[in-house]
Amino acid sequence: MTTSSGALKNFTGSLVLAGAGKMGGAMLSGWLDGGLDPKRVTIIEPYPSDETRGFAARGVQLNPEMKAIGTADVLVLAVKPQMFRDAGSQLRSIAGASTLVVSIMAGTTIAALTDVCGGRVIRAMPNTPAAIGRGITVAVPASDVTADQRAVADALLRGTGSVEWVDDEALMDAVTAVSGSGPAYVFLLAEEMARAGVAAGLPEALATKLARETVAGSGELLHRSDQTSATLRQNVTSPGGTTAAALEVLMGANGFQPLLTKAIAAATKRSKELAK
Repeated sequence: MTTSSGALKNFTGSLVLAGAGKMGGAMLSGWLDGGLDPKRVTIIEPYPSDETRGFAARGVQLNPEMKAIGTADVLVLAVKPQMFRDAGSQLRSIAGASTLVVSIMAGTTIAALTDVCGGRVIRAMPNTPAAIGRGITVAVPASDVTADQRAVADALLRGTGSVEWVDDEALMDAVTAVSGSGPAYVFLLAEEMARAGVAAGLPEALATKLARETVAGSGELLHRSDQTSATLRQNVTSPGGTTAAALEVLMGANGFQPLLTKAIAAATKRSKELAK
């Protein structure tokens, strides 16, 4: 299998996607839009949705006999972690010793992946903005992953957003807590801003739209700006003004920072507990 500068259109191997739910489907959409030849892709999905069947209409193989698949060059695991043990043992038949296995399952270690599936493993943690091509993924490779395989994985993971690589797998629990779970924190912010707006006297529909558009627009501004989030915050804050009054509460001893520190610590702890 080869790529040119990680370009998906030059991928010449066989790729099996196990699990074509929301995240797996989002990744596959990004790959195909990036030029990956659909004829090189096989989906294994016991309960295919209409969207999954739509990939088959584009030339992707859907649920062939396992024995007909042969040994995959790349196996991407996007099944639910609780289904991994059962699914992984079945998938072992298509994962050869040199197969690149890319897992996006939370809490599933490289050691567990190697034990159940075999192959050369890369553990990755994407997040849900991958569905619109704005995700961020952090990945860590096993020691036997080659430079070419890492380049292939990088190209695949970049199909839904940006990618960061780490060498220490122990960091993945905190990664899961910050970026993997992070979209839920942002959605909660919009939810609670709307609720607070209603409490301040706004009609519910207006409060909801103001909160939603403010969070979305601020995120886009942060994405486009080369300034730090702290600088952008300061740019909105006039001394003695309304924003300063609100931030005095949010940045107080019982405000945002200590709450988020506790929340991310709790998510990190839970990720470690789920590791297998």
